[in-house]
Amino acid sequence: MTRPTVDLSRFDNSDFPKGAGAIKRTLWYFTNAVFFLNPCFPFRSVKPGLLRMFGARVGKGVVIHPGVNIKFPWKLTIGDHCWIGQRAWLDNIDQLTLQNHVVISQGAMIVQGSHDYKKPHYPTLSGPVLLESGSWVGAGAIVTLGVTLKSHSVLAAGSVATKDLEPYMIYQGNPAQPVRERVIDPL
Repeated sequence: MTRPTVDLSRFDNSDFPKGAGAIKRTLWYFTNAVFFLNPCFPFRSVKPGLLRMFGARVGKGVVIHPGVNIKFPWKLTIGDHCWIGQRAWLDNIDQLTLQNHVVISQGAMIVQGSHDYKKPHYPTLSGPVLLESGSWVGAGAIVTLGVTLKSHSVLAAGSVATKDLEPYMIYQGNPAQPVRERVIDPL
């Protein structure tokens, strides 16, 4: 008996909802390359405005460092006073929402797409990601599709979140597991 195999020649992503036409996607590609991905463009103040021009909802006090990759700004909502570190990758092919005071550290990845490995033609899968207020994605950590980091949860550096993180808990490892409660000192 012959086992089924993967056949990537049958892959067809044409029906995947990109959320914008070819012209807008092309303009964003070059805007992203020049103003966001480019490590030689250090000016943070213009980035929220550029995101808004492409349909993102962006709050006040947002800091986006150089080297950040953003897939589809029209599927992005960023609340007030959020920080996105160098080389962060927001692969937001689905809705990505950062509530207020969220941190995505250097080299962290929000990966909202995958493929159905059970099907020979590898169709694309996606899911929304929600980072609730005060949550923190540590350096080099990965958040996968469909995951919510609940209020003030922490995903430690290098960890991988494949399931929701509970509020005020610190998670570590691959897959991320709760290791202790997050206690914030009063002012």
